[in-house]
Order: sequence, then structure tokens, then C-alpha cells
Amino acid sequence: MEVYCSDQNPCPIGGVGISNPGYWGMNIEQGKLYKVVYHVKSEGEFDFQLSFTGVDVINMVSNITEISEDGKWKRVETVVEANATNHYSSLQITTTNEGSYLLDQVSVMPLDTYMGHGYRKDLFQMVADLKPKFVRFPGGTYVEGDYLKNHYMWKDTIGPWEERPGHYNDIWNYWSDDGIGYLEYLQLVEDLGALPIWVFNAGFSRHEEINTKNLAPYVQDALDGIEFARGSPESKWGSVRARLGHPKPFDLRYVAIGNEDCEFSNYQGNYLKFYDAIKIAYPDMKMISNCDASSTKLNHPADLFDFHIYTNSTDLFSKSTQFDHTSRSGPKAFVSEYAVWRQDAGNGSLLAALAEAAFLIGLEKNSDVVDMVSYAPLFSNINDRKWIPDAIVFDSYQLYGTPSYWVQKLFIESSGAKLMHSKLKTASSNKLIASAISWQNSPYEKKYIRIKVVNFGAATETLYIRTRGFSKMQLFRSVKTVITSTNVMDENSFSQPTKVVPQTSSAVNVKRKIRAIVSPYSVTSFDLLVY
Repeated sequence: MEVYCSDQNPCPIGGVGISNPGYWGMNIEQGKLYKVVYHVKSEGEFDFQLSFTGVDVINMVSNITEISEDGKWKRVETVVEANATNHYSSLQITTTNEGSYLLDQVSVMPLDTYMGHGYRKDLFQMVADLKPKFVRFPGGTYVEGDYLKNHYMWKDTIGPWEERPGHYNDIWNYWSDDGIGYLEYLQLVEDLGALPIWVFNAGFSRHEEINTKNLAPYVQDALDGIEFARGSPESKWGSVRARLGHPKPFDLRYVAIGNEDCEFSNYQGNYLKFYDAIKIAYPDMKMISNCDASSTKLNHPADLFDFHIYTNSTDLFSKSTQFDHTSRSGPKAFVSEYAVWRQDAGNGSLLAALAEAAFLIGLEKNSDVVDMVSYAPLFSNINDRKWIPDAIVFDSYQLYGTPSYWVQKLFIESSGAKLMHSKLKTASSNKLIASAISWQNSPYEKKYIRIKVVNFGAATETLYIRTRGFSKMQLFRSVKTVITSTNVMDENSFSQPTKVVPQTSSAVNVKRKIRAIVSPYSVTSFDLLVY
């Protein structure tokens, strides 16, 4: 920043300088505290004024910092309190002093984040409400890069933020400063009470592949990453983790060897190099192959195989039978990415959510061979929606869940529940799919039966639900939950965040036979509390 003010040419009132809006505006709220950090190098004395534009006269306390003439960088930090609110503020750094200033790693962060770990509480809570059992990170193609020179390298993402070089995400065309790095991902998963699934680069980009004979550095990098996560504080990389403030090892049990790389000629050779090395060092580690074994058995060892599907709504509805004939003697499936996309999805439609619910019921019915499942990308900033749909949409201060998000929430109890034997008898429609599960709702220790029905058709359906194994006098308390809307392409938005969300009604003293009305284009859940 070159400032040419002088006694003969004084700066305007307020000074001159630079401005940055952050990611499409900084959410600054009255009464909250914000930490401003920047690094500066200059000569002599200077006075920087920090302020936010778009907010009524927020003065951020001037910092007068003396920089010696040795040309070294100095870290400047201050905590300020906002006296007004603006959701789309820009940070300004100004001065009235003539001089040349080098600025780098400028950051504004609210102090009020989840457990002080840097995550917005509202976004964190939306994920926590899904009660995730695992988180797959740091992504799919993000791990590879369009070219290997830009692939994700975990060692560059740890340590002091200002020392992380960052990298260009050439798949999605943006620069990442890697402020959320390997350690932050592990910390996030731990905060959620979930298990981490680390996806590492197996020697591939979208346009390149490393020959298996030259793979040793990649294998060692993966072993180092596992040691960083779960090694003792006395180990080489476990000690690095400990010095960064987390002496306790993370509970890393799963790794994915690459992402969507099975098509490459070197994948099997590369995969086996990783598999053998990791099994020797960590015999308990569960390893995930990129190759789909839902129809054909794998020709290499694996603990799980990865299955991805993005398609239209009709096709995904039909894919509820995808795993009906999968071999029960091979590795189990990890459905790590799935969604309805493109025209049927809109910006996150009811139609997409219905097909996804049907697909999930199919996975539920095949839970003896489908071990884990996770939706397509979790978050999307509405200002940069390069991939649609996503479960949670946000901007600087607000958020909403798409209908697909609410379907995920409806299926929470399926994890760890008992699949019950059930039959759907209907001659009127091939647009219905249903399942039944039972589970105990701790800490109340009450037993529930949940019947889920997806109606993918335009007609109202009448079903008769009969339960067996109970006496004729058995009564239930029933809760009916429905996700539907007046138009199958309806979506949620910032202005209407609850347009398509679950709606519930309840009844008591319901008998064993229930006459159930299922709305057109709906997901309906009947929860029966067994007295």
C-alpha cells in the first residue's frame, strides 16, 4: 500500500487505504466481539485505522505500531466490539501517514464461534442436528485437483495460518488459504461426536496419474497423515499434532484411497501399494476402494467400496433396488455421494428429495451390505453456487436447509435401528416404496416403530397399516410426519426457509390396523410408540 499523503498534500479526513468485503460481506453484529489480525512490514512509525463500512460509525480502535528498519514482519492483533449491525460489511484499513506498507494475512473473525474452534454456531448446529456418525473430508475431486500441481496436500494445511501456503483449487476455480486444514477437519468431526473418514490422494488428478513404481512419496505421505491423526504424542507426526494443541489422538478408523479413480489404468496397482503399507502399519484401519462392487465383485481386497450417483429423479427412484443383488460375501458399500441433480433438482426441490428418500429406503432394506451413506455436498454459499444441489445454503449471516436436508433428518433413527419385515401390497401404483424399522429412543427407553412411505406419484394413496406380534388390545400413540408441498418443484429460500419442511400431527390410542392417507408427491413417516 503506497500512501502519498504529506504536509503539502494532506490525506482526506479518515485517511486512505484498502477495503475488503470478505466472502460477499462480513456479518458484523452490534455488541459482538471480533478479532482483527494482520501482518505488516514497513519502516518507522505509522497509525492504522480499522473500521467497517456499511455500519454506522464503528470505530475499531487505532493501532500505532512501530516497525524497526530490519524489514521483518510484525503480527498485529486487536479485539473490537461492534456498536451497530450490518450483515454485508467491508473491513477498511486506512492511514493518514505517508509511506509504503506491506500487508498480508488480514483476518476478521468473530470470537463467538462453536467451542472457539472457528465455526459459525448456526451452521455447526445444522450439521449436529443430523446426528452424523461420520464426516468424509476434505472432499472428492478437491483431493485430486484438475492437475497434480494443485492437489490437496495435508502437510501444507497445518501449523500457524500465516505459514500455510494455500493452494489453487483448479477443479472449482477458487483459491483456498487452507485456513480449514487437516487438523481443523479432524477437530470438527470430533466436536460433532462423529468418526473421520479421510480421503487422500492416490496419485491421480483428473488428467494425470502417477505410475505405481513412482508412488512411494504418496504412500509415505498417507502414512504420515494417519500418524498425525492417531499417533501417540511421542511419535514423529503425533508430536506435531500435540504441539498444535491436541495431544490426544483422533479416532481415525477409515481412509478412502483416492476419489473416483477406478477408471485409471494405474488405480489397482496404486491402491494395493497403499493397502499393503497401511495394513502393515495399522492392521485395524478400514480401507475404502473407489471401485463399484454393487454389481460385480472387486478383484482386490477392501473393507468397503465407494458408490457415487448423481442422476435424475426417476432414475434415482428406480435405484432403490440397486443393492438388492449385491454379493453378500464381499466388502460392504459406502454410498458417499448421491443426489438428484440438474433440471429435476432446481436449486433444491421437493422432487429431488422424494427420489432421494426412495433411494434411502432401498439402502435401508439392504443395510446388511450397505454400511454407510452420506449426501452430496453439505454446504453451499448462495453467492457462489458452482454445484447444485446442496443440503444447506447460507450467506454471511443466514441459512436454510433444502428439502433434501429435511429428508436426511427424517432418516436419523434409521442408523442403528432394526429393520422389520414388511410387505407393501398395492395394485394401484408403482410409485410407492415403504419400509419399517424399530428403535428405542434413549434416554427415555421407549420403543418405536417407524413406517416410512414415499409416494412418487400424483395421486393420493390410501394404505392400511397392520402390525403383527401384538395383542388385539394393543394400543399405540401415533405421530405422523409429512414432507410435501403444493408443487413438486417447490424449494426453500432465505425468504421462505420453511416452505418445504416436515409437518407433524399426532393421535393417541391407535389400534393395530391404521388407515393411512398418503398425499401426492410426499414422504410420510408414521411413528408408533408402543405403550
